[in-house]
Amino acid sequence: MTQPSDSILIVDFGSQVTQLIARRVREAGVYSEIAPFNSAAEAFARMAPKGIILSGSPASVLEQGSPRIPQAILDSGLPIMGICYGQQVLMAQLGGTVTLGDSGEFGSAVIEVTDSCALFDGLWSEGENHQVWMSHGDKVTELAPGFRPVAASKGAPFAVIADDARHYYAMQFHPEVVHTPDGAKLIANFARHVCGLAGDWTMAEFRAAKIAEIRAQVGKGRVICGLSGGVDSAVAAVLIHEAIGEQLTCVFVDHGLMRSGEADQVVSLFRNSYNIPLVHVNAEAAFLGGLAGLTDPEAKRKFIGGAFIELFEEEARKIGGADFLAQGTLYPDVIESVSFTGGPSVTIKSHHNVGGLPERMNMKLVEPLRELFKDEVRALGRELGLPEIFVGRHPFPGPGLAIRIPGEVTKERCDILRKADAIYLEEIRAAGLYDAIWQAFAVLLPVRSVGVMGDGRTYDNVLALRAVTSTDGMTAAAFQFPGDFLPRVATRIVNEVKGINRVTYDYTSKPPGTIEWE
Repeated sequence: MTQPSDSILIVDFGSQVTQLIARRVREAGVYSEIAPFNSAAEAFARMAPKGIILSGSPASVLEQGSPRIPQAILDSGLPIMGICYGQQVLMAQLGGTVTLGDSGEFGSAVIEVTDSCALFDGLWSEGENHQVWMSHGDKVTELAPGFRPVAASKGAPFAVIADDARHYYAMQFHPEVVHTPDGAKLIANFARHVCGLAGDWTMAEFRAAKIAEIRAQVGKGRVICGLSGGVDSAVAAVLIHEAIGEQLTCVFVDHGLMRSGEADQVVSLFRNSYNIPLVHVNAEAAFLGGLAGLTDPEAKRKFIGGAFIELFEEEARKIGGADFLAQGTLYPDVIESVSFTGGPSVTIKSHHNVGGLPERMNMKLVEPLRELFKDEVRALGRELGLPEIFVGRHPFPGPGLAIRIPGEVTKERCDILRKADAIYLEEIRAAGLYDAIWQAFAVLLPVRSVGVMGDGRTYDNVLALRAVTSTDGMTAAAFQFPGDFLPRVATRIVNEVKGINRVTYDYTSKPPGTIEWE
């Protein structure tokens, strides 16, 4: 990729939250890229970064064969910041000592600033106490030559260490997570004060760099892009069209799993607002037929992923062949399917546009948003001039309503859910709450309950409502509606949607739950 000359390389040792480091660096106005530790030397040579950040890891530096920092980075003389495992591996390779902790530290902790250093400039002062987020078992027990402690906690005497001469700084806690309130400022201090970077990277620069990258990847090839109805695929399509023009054909698959009115909205936007060739495929019968009898979430996702690819390949042949398949894959999709780097992160669920792709696929992938979080995609969409109705809309999963109907998916159940979901979103908009919520949707449960309507007994479906707040989709909290909102919505749904007689609200946060139910 063509990247700005001022950049920071993040060496990934397999942490689930490595991408949050990149996010914090970008928030400081500095371009960043992530590279797995086993290919970081190549990324380092290609990028010529101005600084290095070492991520956390589920591994232990005491294990044989555990990840290490490439020697080229240690020989470079560039500033380095180590986080958790990053601190431990830095000590292990530079002559310090790491030992197995007897209990470790997990969760919120308080550190005391014991000395000053460049990392704390304008932020923390000697003698102050600050809240941080710890998650470690091993700990540093002896510093490498040249280092001094500058902050300590009850369980980590070397909570922050500094080697001012080499501009090396390392911490046992995680500054990238929101649970460390000043963490983003510490990372910004490293990028701006320690590395001396101006902080002038913008989404406009990302746009220009990605357009150049798309052109280099695609050449004169043809690209087919699947529109799902969500902001991700819409932004990807407009960005790719800006890069290669008529080499792009968009395919909108109406699989019968869309929200109310969504198909018409998508087709209207791309046919009327953008001069982008659009193929509208009505495949409701094929998808619902294939989903018949499937109840396992992974089986549903993989069927939908496979069916999508088959349709794309068929439409590609109709337009004379396509060499590339474009998708609006985002980083949370990737990290929940496999590690971003192919490393040891744990698979939580596969996504139809990542883990669900059949290996026999004949086209290469173009995924220009793969390194971005949702709010960054929205910013890019605004930069590209997309209308707010698309840029500001809540996330919608590629498999659509199929993963909001636990159990078997049928047309009848889709229709029931569509009506209920439309009422829920209508009430959210009417209350002026839509933009305060990250994602809101209804889930039709495979549960029936007894109810009373009029003078008769009912035995009908139970509906769950879900609404969360989040910044990046990696963590989320249940939205707290005003007192009268949920009873009003429940009454409308039970009265207006035949087949539902009970409505519940999901208060689960992520983690331990996921945002979607499947």
